[in-house]
Amino acid sequence: MKAESGDMKKRNLRSSNIIQFILLLIIILSLNLSGMYVFKRLDLTSEKRFTLSETTREKLRNLKDIVYIKVYLTGDLPAGFQKLSSATHDMLMEMKSYAGSNLEFDFIDPSALTDSKQRNELYNQLADKGLQPTNLSERTKEGTSQRIIFPGAILNYLSKEQPLLLLKDRMGASAEEMVNTSIQNLEYEIINAISKISTVKPPVIGILHGQGEVDKPHLADFYKSVSASYPTRYVEIKNQLNALEDISCLVIAKPDSAFEEKDKFIIDQFVMRGGKVLWLLDMMNADMDSLAKKNEFVSIPTELNLDDMLFRYGVRLNKDLVMDLQAAPIPILTGYVGNRPQNSLLPWYFFPLVTPESKHPIVKNLNAIRFDFVGSIDTIISAKVNKTVLLKSSEYTRILSSPAVVDLNLLRKDPDEKEYRKPPAILSVLMEGRFRSNYANRIPYQIASDSAIGFKEESVPTQMIVVADGDVIKNDYRRANNTVYPLGFDKYTGQFYGNKNFLMNCVDYLCDNSGLMTLRSKEFKLRLLDTTRFTPAEQYIKTTNVALPVLIVFLFAAIKLFIRRKKFN
Repeated sequence: MKAESGDMKKRNLRSSNIIQFILLLIIILSLNLSGMYVFKRLDLTSEKRFTLSETTREKLRNLKDIVYIKVYLTGDLPAGFQKLSSATHDMLMEMKSYAGSNLEFDFIDPSALTDSKQRNELYNQLADKGLQPTNLSERTKEGTSQRIIFPGAILNYLSKEQPLLLLKDRMGASAEEMVNTSIQNLEYEIINAISKISTVKPPVIGILHGQGEVDKPHLADFYKSVSASYPTRYVEIKNQLNALEDISCLVIAKPDSAFEEKDKFIIDQFVMRGGKVLWLLDMMNADMDSLAKKNEFVSIPTELNLDDMLFRYGVRLNKDLVMDLQAAPIPILTGYVGNRPQNSLLPWYFFPLVTPESKHPIVKNLNAIRFDFVGSIDTIISAKVNKTVLLKSSEYTRILSSPAVVDLNLLRKDPDEKEYRKPPAILSVLMEGRFRSNYANRIPYQIASDSAIGFKEESVPTQMIVVADGDVIKNDYRRANNTVYPLGFDKYTGQFYGNKNFLMNCVDYLCDNSGLMTLRSKEFKLRLLDTTRFTPAEQYIKTTNVALPVLIVFLFAAIKLFIRRKKFN
């Protein structure tokens, strides 16, 4: 009887185990089948780095056609670039889960072509399309070899094409910080590029012309970059009330002559109706060409007749020049070797290099921005306008008031740091809110009541950005061979400054009605090993990480075996 009872228990136990196994198998299959139709992911990171914003998801769901992305960051890459490549792939997979068949992508290695001629042709094509190459030095058994990679992508939508730079360079940042910055900006960069290329009726950018602004060759790179994302054209007001009628954002780049009151009125009413303005203004007449024949010149104010309007909006551009010990270098003759002149690169304090400290999306994580003869800005209290300082000089600042003597001999002697103790000067300001018209209570009733003019005393909510330097938008240009250098490229040092990214972010922010720019505030933490603590115990930590998981598995197996023996005995 006892033997039969034992056999019965064993059969019941076996049947129970089989039923449990079948039920577990059914549950697993059900979960996998439901996962094909119900999409859900769990992000356990503290900063939610793998969670797309609702704005991004909405943009992806509303795509009307296929966006095809070619990513040129793959192959045999260094660890940092491999990490960026993997993060880009993961981000695109996440986005595809919302966009479905309307988002397709491929990873292409441009260095995989064995034919050197075809490879160089592809390199040139990518560079012409706006992807900046990165030259890597690699150590091999044979010596050091150079390798070119393109950390970027090309987006195609219908008949349009859009370049996308994945690596964000920053002066003074370590390789890990640059990769981390690039990864945390991936969602914004990709969805911003998709939004630009897929928008049916994008905002129109107008570049003011006719007031002695920066000439077209020196605006060529900015114009090319902006027109790749927005319809862009030069506009002249010439007292025409409807001159800015279809413009969404107006760029005023370094005018050198006074505005007529009627043209000012037209710009003012453009702002009152919600138009956005990017002001890039030089209040002092200063240019390096003035030093071509002699070592010094006197800088005097430039009369633009805009002081009253800008003051009413909430800022005052001072008639001065900001000097900063953190400055870009220029070549200067320092001596001769025989009959051959010797030039050295020395910091020119009138060309401040500004590394953004603000966390605002326009300037966050940007490379240093170079200014040429920049002035300072004061903010004015205005009840309905919020002001955000975007850029300011360093703690080693000096202010030269008008008339200011610009002397090249400053390069030939060490600066007196006591003269560079002014508080950091404001160089760029974002203003948002409802602006008061410069012509409120100043124009006759007949004009104010004319329905054809549609005069408004207060604006609808809008934004404008003021930068106290018009040269920040200029690219170098060589007339001899009609060569246009990239905006922000320093031909003396070969350094790319952040001018182009800053200005493009300004335009994107002013034209952004969906809140995409807020994605640039996303921040990931670098969780790096503490090398000072890790190095002494390196071997111990490695051994523990390898052996401990194995010991834990054996321990659980021993406990399980002990329990089973005790139960069935």
